[in-house]
Amino acid sequence: MKNSLGIWAFGPLVTRFTPRGFHPEAANMTAVDMLRKAQDGLGDLVDGYEFHYPAEINEDNMDEIRATMGQKHDLYAVALGAHMDPKNGRGAFTNPDPKIREKNVETAERGIDIASEFQAKFIIWPGIDGYNYPFQSDYQKQWAYFLNGIKSCVEYANSKNVTVLLEHKNSEPAMKIYMRNVGMMLYVIHKLRDEGVDTARVKVNMDWQHLIMNGENLAEYASLLAVEDLLGHMHSNSGWGTFDDDNMTGATHFMETLELAAVLQDIGYGNKGERIGFDLFPYTEDPIEAIAQSVRNWNFIYRLAKKIDRKSLKEAQKNKDAVEAIKTVYRTLGAEY
Repeated sequence: MKNSLGIWAFGPLVTRFTPRGFHPEAANMTAVDMLRKAQDGLGDLVDGYEFHYPAEINEDNMDEIRATMGQKHDLYAVALGAHMDPKNGRGAFTNPDPKIREKNVETAERGIDIASEFQAKFIIWPGIDGYNYPFQSDYQKQWAYFLNGIKSCVEYANSKNVTVLLEHKNSEPAMKIYMRNVGMMLYVIHKLRDEGVDTARVKVNMDWQHLIMNGENLAEYASLLAVEDLLGHMHSNSGWGTFDDDNMTGATHFMETLELAAVLQDIGYGNKGERIGFDLFPYTEDPIEAIAQSVRNWNFIYRLAKKIDRKSLKEAQKNKDAVEAIKTVYRTLGAEY
C-alpha cells in the first residue's frame, strides 16, 4: 500500500502559547522549500504529498511543485485551507456574510481545478465551520448554509471527475465544528443524495486522532464505511484522545491501531489505490525523524497484523469471546500460553 504525507508537518508549528512556533526557522520556507526538505530527508519512505490550497499550493507555484516532485513522487491530495484565512473567523461555508460564503465556494472550486490538474483527491475538512458559544448560531440556517456549500463543491468536483474526501473533527479551530463525527459526515452525504446530487465520488477521509478524540473506534468505523463504499483515505497519527495531538503513528492507541490494520487487510483497503496518509505535527521533534518513525511504526504494525491467526480470531469473534480474541492477538505479540 502506498502512502502520502501532509507537507504542513514542515511548517513552524505554532501554538497559542508559542506564536513563533517550535520551528521558527520554517517561517520563511516556501512550500517548495518544504517539499525539497521532505524529499531529501525521507526519499522513498514517502510516495506522495498533500498540500492545502491556496496557502501551500496555488496557481503560482503548482508548476514548480510538479517539477520538484518529478517522477518519484506525486501530489495525492489537495486540502481546502479555509481555516487559514482570518476572514473566515465566523465560518467559511457558514459565514453570515453571503459574499464570504460565495468567495469560499469559488476558492474551493479553484482548489478542485488544481486537484484535477494533478489527478488528485480533494479534501474538505470544515474546521472553521461551527460555533464557540451557546446561543451564537441559528443552527437550522447555519446547517443550510453548510450543506449548500458542500453541495456546490461536490457538483463542481463531479464536473472535473475529482473525488471529494470529507473529513470530520469535533473541535478546533471552531470549538463545536458542525461536521463533528462520522455520523454527521454520513448525514451530510445522505442529505446530498436526497437533493439529487451524485455522491459516487464522495468518500470519507478517516483522520485517526479525530476519531480517537470522539471515542470512535478506528476498526469499527473503517469496517462500516467500507460496507457503504465510503472509505476513501486515511490520515494516520496518534494522540492521547483529548486534543488533536497528531503525534507519531503507533505512539499511543497501539492496540486500536493494530486492530485497524487487521480490518484494513480483511476489507482489501488499498486494492483500489487507497493510501495511508500521514497527518503529523511534530511540534518539538525533528520532522524528518518523527515522520520516518511513523512510517516505520505503521509498516511494523501492518506486518504484525498479517500474522494474527485469522481462523482463531474469527472463531473467538463468532462467540464474542473477548478472552480468546485477546489471547490470539497476544500470541502474535509473542506471549506464550
